[in-house]
Amino acid sequence: MSFSFDVSRREFLRLSALLAGAAAVPSWSRPVRAQDDDRVRIGYLPITDSAPLLIAHANNHFELEGLKAEPPRMFRSWSQVVEAFMAGQVDVVHLLSPITVWARFGSKFPARVTAWNHMAGSALTVSPEIESIEGLGGQKVAIPFWYSIHNVVLQKILRKANLNIVTTPKETLAPNEVSLVVMAPADMGPALAQKTVAGFIVAEPFNAAAELNKIGKIARFTSDVWNNHACCVIFQHQRDLDERPKWSQKVVNAIVKAQLWMRANRQQSAVILSKDGPGHYTPFPQPVLERVLVENTALDEEYFKTEANIHKDWNHTRIDFQPYPFPSYTEALIDSLKETVVEGDNAFLKDLDKSFAAKDLVDDRFVRQAIEENGGLKAFAVTDGWNRKELIEA
Repeated sequence: MSFSFDVSRREFLRLSALLAGAAAVPSWSRPVRAQDDDRVRIGYLPITDSAPLLIAHANNHFELEGLKAEPPRMFRSWSQVVEAFMAGQVDVVHLLSPITVWARFGSKFPARVTAWNHMAGSALTVSPEIESIEGLGGQKVAIPFWYSIHNVVLQKILRKANLNIVTTPKETLAPNEVSLVVMAPADMGPALAQKTVAGFIVAEPFNAAAELNKIGKIARFTSDVWNNHACCVIFQHQRDLDERPKWSQKVVNAIVKAQLWMRANRQQSAVILSKDGPGHYTPFPQPVLERVLVENTALDEEYFKTEANIHKDWNHTRIDFQPYPFPSYTEALIDSLKETVVEGDNAFLKDLDKSFAAKDLVDDRFVRQAIEENGGLKAFAVTDGWNRKELIEA
């Protein structure tokens, strides 16, 4: 049974076109929102990356801040999320952190990162018969998007294994080549089961679902390559941040409180986010979400035996929640993107100064205040202050 990648390629081209046209869209083209408009409109993909936004809605964190949160709008693809955000149909979204780099600097779209939504929460999953990273040679591996931490980390892993990256379709691959294909996360499991791809790297809970359905195994967790990396971040319109700072602060407050709550209530979070939960936020059963959200010492030990995790002194919580956007991460992301192969025009990265990017992409004034009002960084297990050193080792 064959599997077509045409739809995914069209989705990438669609988002490329949206962002390419963003510079021509004046920032005032969005409908003017009244200063006393307390509505919050959330856009999300049904992956665990979106969890803090959904938990903030489910637990009425927005309402407790004096806001009125509409039911979150679920989208299937990143292009749909970005299109709704650009059109002003939603106010707050979670986006892959590299997409925000592309949007801000490649497309000049007036929006900024205001917080991290989570840390880690992704993995490289392969067919059960693949015994090593080298075993991916001559095979296809699916990624969710060219501008994703998944693509960045995967290419670090492949380079260490002396495998060459191929981004355009080839009839025959050499033994030392790996073909990367963009694919919607929901399509990755079926493609792996059908042997159309040898693996995929993506956000949870698709990796956990593949494990439980016995169609794949974890080859490497992304957080074991880049310790405590951000994956999805909170993206908000520049206009809201400038003209509605009180509203913006309340939004970020709710998200920070949701992350703090999730750290202490992982089991209950899985219940809320499951397909049988009251909000029907995701299509996943509770056991799949529990495998991601609930800590499991025995399973952690097994991952060290299989070398899905290698660095024993790193944080190996499968998905973790810490909202502060460390500048060192953004700087390292810019460096990594410059060496990452992507389709499309990435010329904007060539002269992008990483220090400038870390300051211009991120507006951290709201999240710093929210963290300080909720126990400080120590409440999120951060003990080294507002600066950190990135640990990256494939």
